[in-house]
Amino acid sequence: MLFELYDIKIEVAVLQFAFGAILGSIFGGLGLLSRFCLHRAVVGPANERQSAKAVWATALICAMFCTGLLQHFGMIDVEDHRLLSNRLPIFSIVFGGIFFGIGMSLTRGCTSRLTILAATGNLRGLFVLMVFAMIAHATLKGVLAPLHTFLGSFKLNLPYAGFSELYGGSIVWSIVLIAIASTWAVRSGISGKMLMISGLIGALIPLGWFGTSVFLVDPFDPSPSQTFSFTLPWSEFLFWMIASTSITPSFGPGLICGVMIGSFSVAFWSGRLKLKGFSEPQEIVRYGLGAALMGVGGVLAGGCTVGAGLAGTSVLSFAAFLALGSIVFGALLMQILSRVKYFPISSLND
Repeated sequence: MLFELYDIKIEVAVLQFAFGAILGSIFGGLGLLSRFCLHRAVVGPANERQSAKAVWATALICAMFCTGLLQHFGMIDVEDHRLLSNRLPIFSIVFGGIFFGIGMSLTRGCTSRLTILAATGNLRGLFVLMVFAMIAHATLKGVLAPLHTFLGSFKLNLPYAGFSELYGGSIVWSIVLIAIASTWAVRSGISGKMLMISGLIGALIPLGWFGTSVFLVDPFDPSPSQTFSFTLPWSEFLFWMIASTSITPSFGPGLICGVMIGSFSVAFWSGRLKLKGFSEPQEIVRYGLGAALMGVGGVLAGGCTVGAGLAGTSVLSFAAFLALGSIVFGALLMQILSRVKYFPISSLND
């Protein structure tokens, strides 16, 4: 849209980088204040779980509602997005989601939460993210790519790619899914301020879709539509850091930079900056294994708890709902195994 209206000499990738950084900085600040994390909502400490569910559910509700609204007015174009293909790589998504969920339990946080925490001085989070980014890149384009290709080759042909194609259309199914999500939030008892912050997090999702699929699209240099996600962006961020002179960063690396800047700024302003590391050497193995599983799983599943779980479900994708369910199952499975006698990892909430 912008490039059709004006003769802009700046590369579209540069503008998308700046756009991602702006949205990311808002997400980073709001995410730190709300402690936004699916891990806390599913298998976090019992006294925090209900409020965490309300935060996540409120973000999901706003993401679905605002995305559907912008789609209705033609301000989002995601028809060609990989999550809206009716050829469903079922094994890749299920196994990837389970791997990611297990890894998320081992590291005590999803990639979005760890990105936020790393900017506040959490060295465990920074370690996890470095391993996660390397393994994700290896699964996309490196030595682990054959696994991605093999599992992705088993595809289930569906008549529809998402709920919006079913009888009733996107409006009816959005209302149904929002009503289900609302049951998480209504009885939580969290403050109106926290619900408002959570809603703003969800509203960032359609803004990302709008910016990359309509507003900042160059018809002579098209780029894929995307919004908040942390698997591919961290992989791209790592590659950009290594070979910055040969590539131009786009939305993904900008998003990562923005999230860390926003989180750091709020932490500095509120006095939350604090260095945290590993309490014992054995923890490095646990966190490293969890990071590796999240790296592989995030690529196989087509996204993380935000990329598939929040962004993908906002466009009512079947693949995204399957990935989200698999992630939750993996996290719950790891939580159950951790209580088994003689299991190597005795506690996940220490």
